[in-house]
Amino acid sequence: MNSFSIEQINDIIQGELIGHTSTKITGPEQLDKASEDQISFIGNRKYLKFWPDSKACAAIIQQEFDIEPGENRAFIKVKNADLALAKLLEVFDPGLPEMEEDIDLSAVIHPTSTIGTGSKIGAHCYIGKNVVIGEGVRIYPNVTIMDDSIIGDGCIIWSGTVIRERSEIGKFCIFHSNVSIGADGFGYRPREDGMGLAKIPQIGNVVIGNGVEIGANSCVDRGKFSSTIVGDGCKIDNLVQIAHNCILGRSCIMAGNSGLAGSVTLGDGVIIGGSASIKDHVTIHSGAVVAAGSGVMNDVPAGKTVLGYPAGDSREVLKQWVALRKLAK
Repeated sequence: MNSFSIEQINDIIQGELIGHTSTKITGPEQLDKASEDQISFIGNRKYLKFWPDSKACAAIIQQEFDIEPGENRAFIKVKNADLALAKLLEVFDPGLPEMEEDIDLSAVIHPTSTIGTGSKIGAHCYIGKNVVIGEGVRIYPNVTIMDDSIIGDGCIIWSGTVIRERSEIGKFCIFHSNVSIGADGFGYRPREDGMGLAKIPQIGNVVIGNGVEIGANSCVDRGKFSSTIVGDGCKIDNLVQIAHNCILGRSCIMAGNSGLAGSVTLGDGVIIGGSASIKDHVTIHSGAVVAAGSGVMNDVPAGKTVLGYPAGDSREVLKQWVALRKLAK
């Protein structure tokens, strides 16, 4: 187990060291669970009251907090405690599970596929016809990549993920367990004879940019025609639905259980809160925020925050809620 002095940790984080501890630090932990050889983290004032009872020998805290660490304890004050903690977690990260073989003997790989240098493919994977896998890709057991798909350099694909035919994945993406890329979009219409529903063929594909991370059990459906597009740097949480022909700009965030209906367009830097729902053919322009649990029925201007169901300007909606509470009294 690696251990570090508080000075070594401060060299990594580049904060302001307050106080001192002689204890060697073996890892990070939350305040109420930390042992005497662990460092903790205080990013919000409401947690300051828990510091005196914590056993942690040190903590990363916001620079504006006026609190003393105590005897043989230390603080590292920083501008952004979340980002500083991220640096620290990288130091103590135990790393990815080892894959002893470059290509497991149980993997099924079509002879027309291309596997880049340094890539690893785990047990019981299936790689279809004409698939191109870049360099340094890690594909964990039980992954399926169907025909004519492209996987960029440095991607990590976790077990259970299915990447359907003709998908194009950029470099350094991470797909967590059971992600579905390129399944049929949800397209049906009533039959002319009134006997059930006609399925509309979905013949497009999915194009995903560089540095995209998609959480477990999330789905990105292929286009009816053309492509469903997820732009560079997007971060998608678990249990998210992105329907056919959606287009996401750069660095969008979608929190868990949120969903986009068909042909939704997100600009750059859009944030979608948890369990929010976006109606089909809506455009949410760059920098807009959709609050958790909201239902968006109309286009959202750039930089606007919307809230509620149906979603409206957050300030106006909050005023309405206050008025309703007063009315009830």
